[in-house]
Amino acid sequence: MTTVAPLPPSDAYRAPVAREATVTDPALVKRAVKAAALGNAMEWFDFGVYSYIAVTLGKVFFPSGSPTAQLLSTFGAFAAAFLVRPLGGMVFGPLGDRLGRQKVLALTMIMMAAGTFAIGLIPSYATIGVGAPALLLAARLVQGFSTGGEYAGASTFIAEYAPDRKRGFLGSWLEFGTLAGYVGGAGLVTLMTALLPAADLVAWGWRIPFLIAGPMGIIGLYLRLRLEETPAFAAEVEKSGADRPRVPLRETVAGQWRALLLCVGLVLVFNVTDYMLLSYMPSYLTSELKYDETHGLLVVLGVMVLMMIVQPFAGALTDRVGRRPVIAAGCAGFLFLSVPALLLIRQGGLLAIALGMGALGLLLVCFTAAMPATLPALFPTRVRYGSLSIGFNVSVSLFGGTTPLVVTALIGATGNMMMPAYYMMAAAVIGGAAVWRMTESAGRPLPGSAPSVERPPHPTA
Repeated sequence: MTTVAPLPPSDAYRAPVAREATVTDPALVKRAVKAAALGNAMEWFDFGVYSYIAVTLGKVFFPSGSPTAQLLSTFGAFAAAFLVRPLGGMVFGPLGDRLGRQKVLALTMIMMAAGTFAIGLIPSYATIGVGAPALLLAARLVQGFSTGGEYAGASTFIAEYAPDRKRGFLGSWLEFGTLAGYVGGAGLVTLMTALLPAADLVAWGWRIPFLIAGPMGIIGLYLRLRLEETPAFAAEVEKSGADRPRVPLRETVAGQWRALLLCVGLVLVFNVTDYMLLSYMPSYLTSELKYDETHGLLVVLGVMVLMMIVQPFAGALTDRVGRRPVIAAGCAGFLFLSVPALLLIRQGGLLAIALGMGALGLLLVCFTAAMPATLPALFPTRVRYGSLSIGFNVSVSLFGGTTPLVVTALIGATGNMMMPAYYMMAAAVIGGAAVWRMTESAGRPLPGSAPSVERPPHPTA
């Protein structure tokens, strides 16, 4: 549990002068990080599975005929989830500020797991006709709606539990879960594709990855239900004098317009580069550069493993030098190195592609390591979950999720194969402007919260 204690007399925490501080229990903080990261891992497990098995899903859920039409229909159902993410953020975010972070995160976990598990149970088009794609779309909408409250809630949960001096390191494990989920989902599909005959994969094998979401969801729900509410929210409830604090939507949005603009800018550069590297690049290698599909997917998986290794160290670095320098370094890197990296990738050799993709992956770590601690610190406790959910999901839906589509259209319209680099450079400029205007939050209490310190070890005899 967490307790309240006098703040140490030194200025070691770089916090404003305060009479009391929240003393966190390291064991409880670790449980909170695991519970939050698992939900993110499950979201991206589904993302990896769906992306890598899309061709098979097209054969299962849509009429036979044009393979291209089947694939487009599959990705159309996938993209539909992005349309409802802002709606989910507008519902779950304010609920998290009213009912509590832990309760809402338990609800989003149930819905995400149910949506993914349901896909594995849907009969094929050959069995029930148009009902199959309709049910697939419905399951995807449930997933997208619940995801709208997941990232903001999970990052808020970790940030409000973490001691001020370790918020960057602990928050970085949230994106570690993202990468682990994607690698696990994509890796499982790759293994199944290699081991199962194509006919078995279409007949029943494709269901296995989706059905795994059931046990994963139960484990995640168990972990989340075992947790206490965050100290920051508990203090807000006590201060309000009500069991359920009421926060008007206008306070969540209009009252936080400057922070929301900063959030949209930071999330834009974070997600444009993320979706460009992890989602679009495999297609770019195959469709535009005519590179072998299997090798291209394996390179992307290798880049994600590299990012997982570096992620915690980069998170700890943000605690030492600050969030702003690390995010600014990522923006500067994408601004000046996107073109050289893409030129390397376009050479087509395995080594050149690996070097170019690896460089972009390491630059992306500047965002994945810093954002889980940076974004919650933009907003005060009273509106943190709601404002962050709205700002994050609006930016992801408008700019992140549309990145593959927009870049493909730009290449088609201009014939310029360097468009991915130019698009990342434009995002880096916007992200750099947001970094310029944001306030450093490393080592400082979250707005509206007391300083948070880690419980010292028991003195030895």
